[in-house]
Amino acid sequence: MQLKANYRMQPRLVTLITLIFIMTISFQCKKSDQAIVTSPTIDTSFPNVDQALWPYFQRFEEEASTRGVVADLVAQAISGIFADIPTANVIGQCNYNSNAPEQVTIDTPFWRTASDLGKEFVVFHELGHCFLHRSHLEDTDANGYCKSLMRSGTGTCRDHYTINTRKAYLDELFSIKQ
Repeated sequence: MQLKANYRMQPRLVTLITLIFIMTISFQCKKSDQAIVTSPTIDTSFPNVDQALWPYFQRFEEEASTRGVVADLVAQAISGIFADIPTANVIGQCNYNSNAPEQVTIDTPFWRTASDLGKEFVVFHELGHCFLHRSHLEDTDANGYCKSLMRSGTGTCRDHYTINTRKAYLDELFSIKQ
């Protein structure tokens, strides 16, 4: 009698194991809707920069370096803060005035809800002004997408900064300094 009970349990056990196996494979192979780009560790501190911005400042230096551009944001004394930017649709600024020379300001409400890639986009754009001394560039490709991270946001081009287009945008961003 015990043998019969075990025999009846085997198909259920096989089904359960198969289901667990399929679910495990499905979850491991599922791509994230939003890939996160990360710096492995923060090994540099950035004086006068809010610590939440440090990974993005470090990532900027690393991306510059991979393209042959020496970016030492500490030596350049670029600062970074969060503030509520009162101007509509402005999520970041680079100040050039004597009170706060080369200061990156990021809009606090934007930062709270932005993705990692969105945060990178705005920090790299502002460092494009403060460090690379780039102006806005409104050029578009054949599909109407912005050709540069340095677009103003007031032009007609559409942003297309994704994990798949990131390399091309960063190549363009740092190409001016080469």
